[in-house]
Amino acid sequence: MEGVDYLGDERNKAQFDVEAMKVAWAGSPEAFEGCDRMAKLVANDPVFEKFSKPMLGRKELFKNTLRKASHAWKLFNDLHLTEEEAKWLRHYIDEPNYTDLHWEMFVPALEGQCTEEQKKKWLPLAKTMQIIGTYAQTELGHGSNVQGLETTATFDHQTDEFVIHSPTLTSSKWWPGGLAKVATHAIVYARLIIDGHFHGVHGFIVQIRSLEDHSPLPGITVGDIGMKFGHGTYNTMDNGVAKFDRVRIPRDQMLMRVSQVTKEGKYVKSNVPRQVGYATMVSVRQTIVADASKALSRAVCIATRYSAIRRQFGSRNGGPETQVIDYKTQQNRLFPLLASAFAFRFASDWLKSLYTDLKQRLQVNDFSTLPEAHACTAGLKSLTTAATAEGIEECRKLCGGHGYLISSGLPELFAFYVPACTYEGENVVMLLQVARFLVKTVSDLGNKQPVGTAAYLGRVAPLTQKNCVVQTAEDWLNPGAIVEAFEARAARMAAGCCQRLAEYKSPEEGFAELSADLVEASLAHCQVIVVSTFIRRLQQDIPGKGVKQALEVLCYVYALFHLHKHQGDFLATGYLTPKQASLANDQLRTLYSKVRPNAIALVDSFNHTDHYLSSVLGCYDGNVYPKLYEAAMKDPLNDSDIPDGIRQYVQPILKQKLHSAKL
Repeated sequence: MEGVDYLGDERNKAQFDVEAMKVAWAGSPEAFEGCDRMAKLVANDPVFEKFSKPMLGRKELFKNTLRKASHAWKLFNDLHLTEEEAKWLRHYIDEPNYTDLHWEMFVPALEGQCTEEQKKKWLPLAKTMQIIGTYAQTELGHGSNVQGLETTATFDHQTDEFVIHSPTLTSSKWWPGGLAKVATHAIVYARLIIDGHFHGVHGFIVQIRSLEDHSPLPGITVGDIGMKFGHGTYNTMDNGVAKFDRVRIPRDQMLMRVSQVTKEGKYVKSNVPRQVGYATMVSVRQTIVADASKALSRAVCIATRYSAIRRQFGSRNGGPETQVIDYKTQQNRLFPLLASAFAFRFASDWLKSLYTDLKQRLQVNDFSTLPEAHACTAGLKSLTTAATAEGIEECRKLCGGHGYLISSGLPELFAFYVPACTYEGENVVMLLQVARFLVKTVSDLGNKQPVGTAAYLGRVAPLTQKNCVVQTAEDWLNPGAIVEAFEARAARMAAGCCQRLAEYKSPEEGFAELSADLVEASLAHCQVIVVSTFIRRLQQDIPGKGVKQALEVLCYVYALFHLHKHQGDFLATGYLTPKQASLANDQLRTLYSKVRPNAIALVDSFNHTDHYLSSVLGCYDGNVYPKLYEAAMKDPLNDSDIPDGIRQYVQPILKQKLHSAKL
């Protein structure tokens, strides 16, 4: 029935102020108001309709995306939106397109790597979209190993130009969003060659297409790399391939803030340290962690609402069956994901403050916190994206067979999100970078005291000797006990790896042999950060009746679930006894009972519109089954009772006339 809230009873169980929790999730009242406004603007604009997207062919899909991007740019100008509002607008449109790379990679690269003179020329063009840019680093043959890139930029003394060239097939630029059909310019990363000498990999501004007729410029072969995983999702984006055949660009189109090539062909490093570029990297990874919380919250919202509506088994005397959400097996799979969404959200907020601090330090040439910032952003990028990709798939399975339908919203969400595990740093490679930081930190303990997220490693001796003092299940509701457990596990794993590394002839040999163990140690370190960040957030003022209490329950769920999941580590390192691990699991089951009455209200706190969720299973009113049926009937295959092909291919079989049929 229309107008009936089938989840109303669930919402009435809430033990906290939902509106206040929405603000806690958003970060501030101002942030909530801004994102709420953009969410409603998109949801109420018919141009941004997306339920028909799965039915479109690739060309229709791409053209429709171009139309939406154009309309969004018009709204940006007509409504005089701020840059923050524009980000939320693009987020809620929920359709990858060329503007993502333009605003999130191309413009920041210009801001961070150009000289002041270059900024004056290029930024006005980019920010008014008189040029459209992309970021061309990855090649067909190289991704994570940037120093292995093959594209060359050779300086020509006579013409004062760089010659951009793709010497091999594997040097073709591969994957840049917007490159295939839209971008007019790209920041192309290439090997700088001067008089036959290699001077590292640098970025160059290369025009790809004519600003008059949009055709590719001479010497540039460009196209789309083909369909990606899923149907709609990233197939709205024209990920491209580009080959350069001795394309010439002016010398001043090298990004020259950190290093320059003079007219005489001399390679000169400026007084700006090369490390300033890391601030942009930290910013990008903070955004990725924030996006992980948003994507996971979508999946959890769908699975939680559907789990409250769906009933299976347990009927007594003809009464209603049991809500799926009341089964402990469902709670054990679902509620830790709900807790993870909040944990990742608060981790991303902390990373934002880390970025602000790092940027200020770099401006005065203070690089003391850079190694730690690099390690924790690399590690949290890996941890959150992997957990979110796995979590979305788990939510699909939590919805049973219906979760496999496109109309559930979950298959497309998974296909949309899973590339995050490889872009901006493949996840295992990221954890290995964290491992190098941990090994160096432990090795330097005699000379240098670690700070920030690695400060606990300075107490590695007591952490490797002290054992857990928990005696009852309730003892696990102590933030100090939780943090110490995760720190002890991580410290012991890191120290153990360092001891084993010392047994090898060379550090690199040991690192290669122990890489799997080092990845596990890095993951343990990253979980220390997430747990500690969540607990610190709870030590701050959080207004609203019952809001802090509800978040405390989720914090303990997150921590104790991962303690249980990784109890092999905690037991193997000797910090916990089997009895203490069992007590943690007992407390976890009790916590699930505390989450249960708040479950629907908690996912309502994400403030997701039905348009944004794109899910009949996760609709706000819970009227699932009529909407499932309606969505099914809209499939093109239901346009007629007898579709094309039946008379030609099926009836001859039924009538035993296949031998005479014209196939």
